[in-house]
Amino acid sequence: MFMFNEFKEFAMKGNLVDMAVGFVMGGAFATVVTAFIQGVFLPILAPVMGGVDLASIAYTVSPAEIGADGEVIKEAAVIELGNFIAALISFIIVAFVMFLIIKGMNRMIAKKEEAPEEVPAPPRQEVLLEEIRNLLAKQS
Repeated sequence: MFMFNEFKEFAMKGNLVDMAVGFVMGGAFATVVTAFIQGVFLPILAPVMGGVDLASIAYTVSPAEIGADGEVIKEAAVIELGNFIAALISFIIVAFVMFLIIKGMNRMIAKKEEAPEEVPAPPRQEVLLEEIRNLLAKQS
């Protein structure tokens, strides 16, 4: 519930331009993360998984129906688990990084709000009058 309130404060404080910039940067970051997952992470993960390419993991629900002439009558129903897992990994990385960025921004905003305001020094006349009052109080 606390994080929902924190997110609500963030959403209500930002203006449209800030939100648009955030969406563009988030989309660009998601593209970079997807490229990293597909080009670096999955090829490194393949040997660990015994040479299995994660993108090739799929489950065939119903095979394709092929006619006597070799033409496909009905396409195969295939669940591509590998692509889903790769997309899920990308989403988790993007969501985590965006969470850290938003959390950092909220901390900076909170520190700014917590900073005590400097109390301006009283005018010189008031200081002198207080000193005179204190001296008179001592004498009596």
